[in-house]
Amino acid sequence: MLLTISTTHSPATDLGYLLHKNPARVQAFELSFGKAHVFYPQATEERCTVALLLDVDPVALVRGRGSMSTDYVNDRPYVASSFLSVAIARVFGSALGGRCRDRPELVAKPLPLVAGIAALPCRSADEVRELFEPLGYEVDLEPGDDASGSYRNVTLSGRKPLAEVLTHLYVLIPVLDGRKHYWVGDAEVDKLIARGEGWLEDHPRRDLIVRRYLKHRDNLANDALARLAEDAGAGSRDDNDRPGREAFVALADVRLAAVARALKESNATRVVDLGCGEGRLIERLLPDPQFQEVVGVDASVRA
Repeated sequence: MLLTISTTHSPATDLGYLLHKNPARVQAFELSFGKAHVFYPQATEERCTVALLLDVDPVALVRGRGSMSTDYVNDRPYVASSFLSVAIARVFGSALGGRCRDRPELVAKPLPLVAGIAALPCRSADEVRELFEPLGYEVDLEPGDDASGSYRNVTLSGRKPLAEVLTHLYVLIPVLDGRKHYWVGDAEVDKLIARGEGWLEDHPRRDLIVRRYLKHRDNLANDALARLAEDAGAGSRDDNDRPGREAFVALADVRLAAVARALKESNATRVVDLGCGEGRLIERLLPDPQFQEVVGVDASVRA
């Protein structure tokens, strides 16, 4: 599992200050699922490249506490996934958080950056473009070595602050992979809202990003989408007050209204909501005397 980040900023070795990693050293970091290695294949004044290489223990994935439900032989140690996001947060945490003690003036400065992601799982090349191009990246893809065509080597180029690039990678790599290796609960909603501030609320594939990031847990996804809609609405309130501009309406609310309207028009009196999540549809139906019985069912988190 390999991520590289390169820059031609002058001097390019400023990248080491931003990452808090000395270009002259090779460093290793112990993780619960293996080991992360950081080194610089190239470090000159003209061009600097840092590499984050993950050595994931395949046996640890299927044995012991918190192990994954998977076979010994699988793609998890080799493809870009949520393991890489965890490593980014652990190894490049200061840079991800926009902190730099020695060169604070570089934190918000847009730099010419190129990120290379090896063996990124994706359903199609278009999907990768749909996620990264709206954020201002130039996207280049090469087929992976697998026969199935399910993996691609991806290069993202753009002029951005390093923290912004790391944040996009942190969120979107697991979205493309679709198989987070850890339990997703309420804390992940808060994490997504924090990491998505300033870009996710307006992303054209926002719904897809949210639902995949939260492993299609409807109650969590609906909560996150509602919070993002509030943020987007607050940010565009002045624009919405202008003539000719309609107020922002969350897609989730449009869907709920359409379902409630269809049930009303069908003259239904009893409703069972399978997969009700946090019960937003039920909340809409209960005040209406037409619906004499409303039942909500969802999977237990322990199921």
